[in-house]
Amino acid sequence: MLNSGMNEGYLKMAPSVFEIVSQDAQTQARCGILNLSHGVVETPCYMPVGTQASVKALSPEDVRLSGGEIILANTYHLFLRPGISVIKKSGGLHKFMHWNHPILTDSGGFQVFSLSKFRKITDEGVEFKSPLNGQLIFLTPENVISYQQQLNSDIMMMFDECIPYPSEKKYVEESVDRTNKWAKRCWDAYLENETDQLLFGIVQGSEFFDLREKSAQELLKIGFQGYAIGGVSVGETKEKIYEVVQRTINFLPNHQPRYLMGVGTPEDLWECVQFGIDMFDCVMPTRVARNGTALTRNGRMLLKNACFKEDFLPLDEDCSCECCRNYSRAYLHHLFMAEELLVLRLISLHNLHFMIEVIGQIRDSIKKNRFLEEKKNFLARYFLR
Repeated sequence: MLNSGMNEGYLKMAPSVFEIVSQDAQTQARCGILNLSHGVVETPCYMPVGTQASVKALSPEDVRLSGGEIILANTYHLFLRPGISVIKKSGGLHKFMHWNHPILTDSGGFQVFSLSKFRKITDEGVEFKSPLNGQLIFLTPENVISYQQQLNSDIMMMFDECIPYPSEKKYVEESVDRTNKWAKRCWDAYLENETDQLLFGIVQGSEFFDLREKSAQELLKIGFQGYAIGGVSVGETKEKIYEVVQRTINFLPNHQPRYLMGVGTPEDLWECVQFGIDMFDCVMPTRVARNGTALTRNGRMLLKNACFKEDFLPLDEDCSCECCRNYSRAYLHHLFMAEELLVLRLISLHNLHFMIEVIGQIRDSIKKNRFLEEKKNFLARYFLR
């Protein structure tokens, strides 16, 4: 629980930033409203990933028509190209990518994990060797906040160290201490040039719940406007992910938004909303689309399979997206086998629409107090073979 004299950060957050509007009676699932500089986001929400200021194969108009309210972009990759200064000169990230709706920027902490062969960690920050030209770049908590402020995203993420699973507890403890120090430096840098952007803290600690609690407690002392659970989906099983989320969320305040980073299959949404998660992101929908895989209420559909050659049904007969309204499985199979680029857009469009419809169904089930019943029905059909 937060105490009344806890910190400046908690006091600076207006109560209207995040409001819980509905709570499921049997679980921790809840619906909320997140008021950001570029618009309102209903939670639970699913954020399409636009790492380099683009959701792969889709235009911003496609994303919006699919129901997307907020996009995730990546500070590290935008620093590499086109460069923060280019985006700033264009008028900020929203104008640069023609998206006048909320944006969350990740800090580059995940790249500390994913680009481990190209980086060196110190207490001061992380030195990366650019995979584009070999140039050495150094990210610190201070310049990462500065870069995000120049991008003018609605939500900024603190700079953290995301570590692989499994990791030795001794190293995890060292990493948590380092990340907590970076968190304070991020907050101090944010206050030096305070904007109307929100800054979220990231709880680390791998599978060790005493370290997760320690991480959360230190972040709460600083007083971020929202909290993320990081360091998951980095090699562990789904069961372990769910255990970490279910236990870690007990260390986070109920009245602020809670974000699960990098997790977001349909089953993940249902499971983790039940624990009280409000925000998700994942590259999965567009990544599997590029391999010819469509997400449907009856499970995944691999369109390169020969059984679809003369299948003239839509991908999902219950879907209202542009792809399902106008194109058959047979046509999509043909496009994929012929390596036509159009198929990447059409399947990506459908998959994104599907994920946003799923999160909308979850919100509706919470409001109607039917969450567990609808979760059971959805998963039974989705995994039916």
